[in-house]
Amino acid sequence: MDCSVSDREARGDAASGALARVIMRAMTRATFVVLSSSIAFAAVAAASTAPAISQAPTSTTAGAATDAFPETTGKTALLKVCSDCHTAETVIQTLRTRQEWSDVIDQMAHFGAQASDQEYDQILAYLAKHFSPIKVNRATAKDLEATLDLSSSVAEAIVAYRAEKGEFKTVDDLKKVPGLESGKIEAQKARIVF
Repeated sequence: MDCSVSDREARGDAASGALARVIMRAMTRATFVVLSSSIAFAAVAAASTAPAISQAPTSTTAGAATDAFPETTGKTALLKVCSDCHTAETVIQTLRTRQEWSDVIDQMAHFGAQASDQEYDQILAYLAKHFSPIKVNRATAKDLEATLDLSSSVAEAIVAYRAEKGEFKTVDDLKKVPGLESGKIEAQKARIVF
């Protein structure tokens, strides 16, 4: 009989050990989810307290404050949705790629930002167009046309010049492209990446 009691105890110990492992895995997953959410929240909070970048003008020649947000589709949705929890200006302190903006928008939705799918799409398109880096040595003519607000012929001239002369090193190199208005480059130089 002692043998059967020990067998039952061994099976009971094995069953309770398996149950303990299942519980530990579940607790580990829950801890990971909480930790991941905390890290994401901390990253968003850190981005919102980072110093402002130079791309957002702060005054006009008359001395009045200038709107850092271009008047295009998506501005209204951005200001409405993003101003519920923080100032919209904190959103644009760091240039991000389209994918990075998409990730930020997903995080904000997870944290409770309220918007329709159409508003989220407008916000993403707006941020990607106006607050993403412009990689002039990698961008296609179509990308340059959209991000620098150029005609297709000038955007194609930039790509052709780059192919002929090599990568751009400075804004002054970029200004050498025939037909390119230097004012358009000056207006976007904080976003230009070489």
